[in-house]
Amino acid sequence: MEYQIHTLSNGLRLIHKPDNMAVTYCGMVINAGSRDEGVNEQGIAHFVEHLLFKGTNKRRSSHIINRLENVGGELNAYTSKEETVVYATILNEHLEKAVELIGDIVFHSTFPQKEIDKEKVIIIDEIQSYNDSPSELIYDDFEDIVFDYPIGHNILGKPDLIEKFSSADTKSFVDRFYLPGEMVFFVLGKINDAKLIRWAEKYLVNGSDRQRIIDRTSPGLYVKEHQSIKKDTFQAHYITGNRCFDIHHQDRIGMFLLNNMLGGPGMNSLLNLTLREKNGLVYNVDSVFQPLTDTGIWTVYFGCDESNFKKCEKLLFQVLRKLRDEKIAENQLKKYKMQMLGQMAISMELKENHAIGLGKSLLRYGKVDSMDVIKDEIMRMTSEKLQDIARLVFDENQLSSLKYF
Repeated sequence: MEYQIHTLSNGLRLIHKPDNMAVTYCGMVINAGSRDEGVNEQGIAHFVEHLLFKGTNKRRSSHIINRLENVGGELNAYTSKEETVVYATILNEHLEKAVELIGDIVFHSTFPQKEIDKEKVIIIDEIQSYNDSPSELIYDDFEDIVFDYPIGHNILGKPDLIEKFSSADTKSFVDRFYLPGEMVFFVLGKINDAKLIRWAEKYLVNGSDRQRIIDRTSPGLYVKEHQSIKKDTFQAHYITGNRCFDIHHQDRIGMFLLNNMLGGPGMNSLLNLTLREKNGLVYNVDSVFQPLTDTGIWTVYFGCDESNFKKCEKLLFQVLRKLRDEKIAENQLKKYKMQMLGQMAISMELKENHAIGLGKSLLRYGKVDSMDVIKDEIMRMTSEKLQDIARLVFDENQLSSLKYF
């Protein structure tokens, strides 16, 4: 088998994909993110992620930092709207240390108030730094337009709320959402399955078998909105987009392909060729499709000199209209498919991302599709189907927009 899945005695799932490397990638994907926060909890999911490194029942923060780094390993974490991920990279001979440490900080963190008070300053500084970057901030402000509470809110939270967070608040969030049945531990590396399961039962079973009882609030009715905000910036920053398919929708693969053609990472994307290469109007132009469990979002962003804004906007909508109104030539579609498959193959060689992807896929879908399955779906995609998706998603009567100028 390409990978092994095992369910531990507390309901936590373990996925292991063998890989003959000198290092192993492992970590925990937790089904808890910013969209799970209450009205007065904005930012607490990300706050908890930071506090996981600040002390457990048997370790101080310095011990957590040094546990893996003293043997050349790395420990990291991040928070998204729907999950928190704690992960490590370690030499194979020290993998047990990583499994034990991740289990300790996920299940036994103490969230001491003195560490909370210090971390508030750090996170508020992170928010202020983020606010100084309009090309990043505009995405969060736009999601507040496209979605309502709580899914549209900034993951970092609000300084005035963060100032009020206490040890009891962080423990309350963890008690509600850090449940073994809502977690997946992933391992990509050279390790015997039986030994890995023994370690997992020893370090990742905390005795809890509670089930999650709080459902996520799905976004309300979408109504398009256009906003312009005056900011002291050198460039005009612009974003437009629409609600889009969720992770289970039958058209999500087609949307990934269409988005990749439009403004994906390749320099030959339609928007990069049009706005940058042919006309020299922008440095960055990006198109992003982000599916979530019950909704999704598609966006296009560019930054340009204020004097070039109208021309950039006009060219953008010309590209969108062409995808709606004209079928893609078969020879061009074949090239786009091969490009996407090549990008996917290369990304799978980025082992850390591949390892995290295993855990996220099992958490969200209950399985991990092979490259062959995904390839078949992409190759079956027709010009007609992509045009249907473009007509739906790129409908100018449904697009919202936000401009910083």
